[in-house]
Amino acid sequence: MTVAVYLPTEEKIQWWVEMLQGLLPGWEIASIDSIDDPAQVKQAVVWRPRSGDLANFPNLEVIVSIGAGIDHVLADPKLPKKVPIIRTVGDDLTQRMREYVALHVLRHHRDMPRQLQAQEDKEWHAIVVPVAPHRVVGVMGLGNLGAAAATTLADLGFSTRGWSKSPKSIQGVDTFSGEDEFDAFLSGCEILVNLLPLTDATTGILNAELFERLVSGACVINCARGGHLVDEDLLNAIESGQIKQATLDVFHVEPLPNDHMFWEHPSITVTPHVASQIDAATGGRLIAANLRTFAETGTCPDMADAARGY
Repeated sequence: MTVAVYLPTEEKIQWWVEMLQGLLPGWEIASIDSIDDPAQVKQAVVWRPRSGDLANFPNLEVIVSIGAGIDHVLADPKLPKKVPIIRTVGDDLTQRMREYVALHVLRHHRDMPRQLQAQEDKEWHAIVVPVAPHRVVGVMGLGNLGAAAATTLADLGFSTRGWSKSPKSIQGVDTFSGEDEFDAFLSGCEILVNLLPLTDATTGILNAELFERLVSGACVINCARGGHLVDEDLLNAIESGQIKQATLDVFHVEPLPNDHMFWEHPSITVTPHVASQIDAATGGRLIAANLRTFAETGTCPDMADAARGY
């Protein structure tokens, strides 16, 4: 029985192979390209697998995503059907997302980009903003990460609302669900945080039509997937003043190309997909534990729903 490992960088593959081998003594862990007998592979641990890689294993029983999202696995048009997928989630990832969302909501709330510009211009510019209870912040996506982020914002005192596909109840958060309540969720929203899973239904959801439904001069934070954002629509909305500032952690192409206009845009903050970046050592322990659980029981608490896309 072999566990196949793939990441886009060879050095990272070898690191993960060695780390998982140490955590799973008695198991055979191997780089996906070094496997001689594909029939021996029962588990695969991957990040952004190449098209057709997983289809090469006729006896594959489970796929583990090195991350909370599974869209990078589902993007493979040759992905074997009905093979279960396990997400990698845990307290560390949730805490990192709570920190990132709180940091950037507070940055936009206190208008720090303008304050930093005032410092650069050597202007003594005392910017007065409303207190948090008078600032409406919306979180799109109320899964594990979204619910934790919304709770954190509510605890900070923000007038917090959340939207999800199906109804959710979160203490201190006004919740909305479904298409019928989407307009009501967006109306009056001054800072919007996107934590939706990337599915066919949510691809391109951060677009011109959505921006127009927000308060004029709203701020947008995207820490879900680059595919949620229509880049040109954001640039146009900033130019018109409908969107004041944006923080982007995820992009259509990663790393973000050097010539991309987001890098130098004065109203856009770029971070390199670090909002809830998995700590490799912690992630390895979570993955090893999930592999053991699946091998013993045939299931796992962190199992994804491939039909829903998350």
